[in-house]
Amino acid sequence: MKTLVDSILTKGILTKDDLVYLLSTKEEKEKHSLFRKANQVKKEHCGNVVYLRGLIELSNICRKDCNYCGIRKSNEKVVRYTLPEDEVIDRALFALRRDFGSVVIQSGERTDRVFIDMLTRVIKAIRERSEGTLGITLSCGEQSLETYQQWFDAGAHRYLLRIETSSEELFRKIHPDNEFHRFEDRMQALENLRKAGFQTGTGVMIGLPGQTPENLADDLLFFRSFDIDMIGMGPYIPHADTPMAGWKTRLLKPADRFELSLRMIALARIMLKDVNIAASTALQTLDPDGRIKAILAGANVFMPNMTPKIYAGDYNLYEGKPQVIDDPMIIVNELEKRLRGLGESIGYSKWGDSKHFFKRVIKN
Repeated sequence: MKTLVDSILTKGILTKDDLVYLLSTKEEKEKHSLFRKANQVKKEHCGNVVYLRGLIELSNICRKDCNYCGIRKSNEKVVRYTLPEDEVIDRALFALRRDFGSVVIQSGERTDRVFIDMLTRVIKAIRERSEGTLGITLSCGEQSLETYQQWFDAGAHRYLLRIETSSEELFRKIHPDNEFHRFEDRMQALENLRKAGFQTGTGVMIGLPGQTPENLADDLLFFRSFDIDMIGMGPYIPHADTPMAGWKTRLLKPADRFELSLRMIALARIMLKDVNIAASTALQTLDPDGRIKAILAGANVFMPNMTPKIYAGDYNLYEGKPQVIDDPMIIVNELEKRLRGLGESIGYSKWGDSKHFFKRVIKN
């Protein structure tokens, strides 16, 4: 017998009311219908392939003071670091030798010339030493159009800049009220990424205090209206050394934040069809099988951590980050076994670019 969710999911375009219902329903049968549909859409538009991105956490130095982030500028308990250039390149080449198609270079936000030029050299070196075979994604915060263009011209081709929430009111609550944390600047940075030529990604935190199903529905509608190419989102997890640590009593239970995150992934897949969606590490913090469940709910990108172990413990955006082991291939080998049993495979040595990006470029 058909459920209301089954009926909603036959629509060509989901409305805000549809999304709010799908995010809120408590019926187990309806939840399963949602995840089943998302998995079906993923297979139809992206295939049964999961793409690897070796994650390199370049630096935990940040000029921002976001109220939720463990590496915020004002947190004096953080041991700050920036990886030497040769170590970043070494980690990228390690990923290449292990048949990863791409790496993600992530960092706190820095806009100084030393950092910008250093990352430019790193990008060029990775491109040269991999003979152009290793894809490069960046996630280094808000920058000027000129900086984005410099990094794109050096050889990076994808960029993730999370908006954290499309609600300007909620954005102001989770960021300091000053010139470094302006909603309109985040939106402009996304526009600039697209102008520079990047495959452009964004995402939100799910389960923020005060966040409503209507807020999350608006986030999904923003992804659609902006015509985004990639999505990286996950549950909000508090960090003790942040202003928002005291909001713990206002949070949904971890299991509820986790499930809500899966629903957001599923709805993003159903609505946007051929974008890339990451199974974020934060999901595994709330559920040991979190990233596998995300893949079943529509995600198609998996990011094992390649950061040298002596640094990785200092890149704590939130508490409970899964332990980084010396050889990420242990994680990949386990992933491959699990995926094989689910009828999925790993796209070794493939960039796994967003199919949506190429359609958007042709359309425009």
